[in-house]
Amino acid sequence: MGEPTSTGIEVHGVDTIPESERTAGPRDVVSILVGTNLCLGLVIFGWLPATFGLSFWACLTAQVAGTFLAIALVAPMALISMRTGTNLSTSSGASFGVRGRLVGSVIGLLLSLGYASLTIWTGGAAVVEPLAELFGLPNSSVSYVLVYALLAAGAVFVAVFGYRVLTRLGSWLAVAMSVLMVAGMLALAGRFDPTPVVDGGYLLGDFWTTWFLAFVATGISGPIAFITLLGDYTRYISPLRHSSRAVLAATAAGLALGLLLPQLFGMFTTFAARAGDDYVGALVAATPLWFLPLLLLNGVFGTVGNAGVLLYSMGLDLDAIVPRLSRVRATVLVSVLSMALVVTGYFVWDAADAVTAFLLLMTAAGTPWAVITVIGFLRCRGRYDPDALQVYNRRSRGGIYWYTGGWSVTATVAWAVGTTLGLLSVDTTIWHGPILELTGGVDVSPLLAGAAAAVTYLLLSRLSEQPMPETSPSPSLVRST
Repeated sequence: MGEPTSTGIEVHGVDTIPESERTAGPRDVVSILVGTNLCLGLVIFGWLPATFGLSFWACLTAQVAGTFLAIALVAPMALISMRTGTNLSTSSGASFGVRGRLVGSVIGLLLSLGYASLTIWTGGAAVVEPLAELFGLPNSSVSYVLVYALLAAGAVFVAVFGYRVLTRLGSWLAVAMSVLMVAGMLALAGRFDPTPVVDGGYLLGDFWTTWFLAFVATGISGPIAFITLLGDYTRYISPLRHSSRAVLAATAAGLALGLLLPQLFGMFTTFAARAGDDYVGALVAATPLWFLPLLLLNGVFGTVGNAGVLLYSMGLDLDAIVPRLSRVRATVLVSVLSMALVVTGYFVWDAADAVTAFLLLMTAAGTPWAVITVIGFLRCRGRYDPDALQVYNRRSRGGIYWYTGGWSVTATVAWAVGTTLGLLSVDTTIWHGPILELTGGVDVSPLLAGAAAAVTYLLLSRLSEQPMPETSPSPSLVRST
C-alpha cells in the first residue's frame, strides 16, 4: 500500500503503518489537536458549566483543574500508537487481548459518535442563525436539517480522504479560528459580567457538588474524549526519528490549547452575552453585525474540521470491530448514524441535560479503559509486537496477546469493576448513582472509576508479566524512551 498523499484517499485502516510512511512529527500533533478543536462543538463546553448556576470564576477553576488533571492521564496514550503503528483501540489488545480490545473500539466509537453529533448540532445553529440575521434565512426545522446535511457531507469528505487532509486542514484552522475567537472576545469585552447567568441557584443544590459536576462534565471529560483519538495521528510518527519526550510534550500542549482556547472563549462570551438557555442565539443577539460572518465561518469550517476528525476516528473503530469493512465504507456508515442522531437530538432532546449525562456516563466507562491501557504500556516498557496486535483484523488466532480465547480476563474484569463503580457514583439531572451518599453527594465518578480499575488490575496481574516481544528493541528505540 502506498503512502497517503495530500490529494489521495488514505488507504490504511487499522493495519500497521509501515516505517517508510511514518513521516509525521510532533508539530503535526499540535496542529491537528488545536486546529480541528476551535469550533462550536468545543465552545459549547464553556457554556455548559454556566448553565449549572456557577459564576465565571467558579466555571473557570473547574474547567482548568479538570482539564489538566485528565491531560496527565490521557497524553501518555499518544506514545502507545507511536510504538505500535496502529490506532489506540487496536493497540489496547496488548492489555485486553486481541479480541478484548473490542472494549476500546466500542468506547471510542460511542465517544466519537456523541461528540460528532454534538459538533454538527451546534455548528448548525452557528450557520442558520447568522444567515437568518444577515440574509433572512427562515429559522425553521427545514433550514436546520438542510444545514446539518451539508455540514455532515463536508465532514464525510474530509474524513474519507483521511490523515493528510485532516493535518493540512488543522494547520489552517489553528490560525483562522484563533483570529475569529480573539475578535469575538474583543467585540463583547465591554459587556462582560462574571455573575451567574441563570436564576434559581446551583443546579445540584449547593456550590461544591455543582462545582464538581462542572469539574467532571466539562473539565475531565474533555481530554477523556481523546482516549482513542490520539493514536489515529501518532501512529504516523516514527519512534526511530522522534523522541517520546517531544511527542508527549506536543500532545499535552495540543490538548491544553485545543480544549481550553475554545472553552474559555465560550465561557467568556456566555457571561458577556448572558447566554443562559440558548448560547448561539444569545451570542448572535449580543455581538455586532460585523462579527456574524466570522461566526458563520466558524460554523462551517470549524464544524467540518472537528466532525471530520471524529468521523475519521469512528471509521477506524468500526473497521477494527468489523474487519471486513474498509475504512472508507465504515466512515460513510458511521456518518449516516451520526446524522440520524443529530436530527433526533434536534427534535427530541434537551441539549444541556442530554450532553451532560452522556459525557459523564461515557467518562465513567472510558476512564478505566484508559487507565488499564496506560498501566499496560508502563508494564511492558513500551515494547509491543505490532504483528500480534493484528490477529483479530486478519481473522486468525494466536500470538502473545491471545490470552484466553483472545481476551485478558484480568483487564476485562478490572475494567468492568471500574466502570460499574463509576456509573454507580455518577450524578446528573437524569441519573443519580445509588452510592452518591458514600461520596458526600459529590460526583467523583471518573476518579473512583479510574482508581478502582487500577487497583483491581494491579492486584489481579501481580503474579503475571505483561506480554512482550522476544526480540529487543533497536538502540534508536531505546534512546527515544
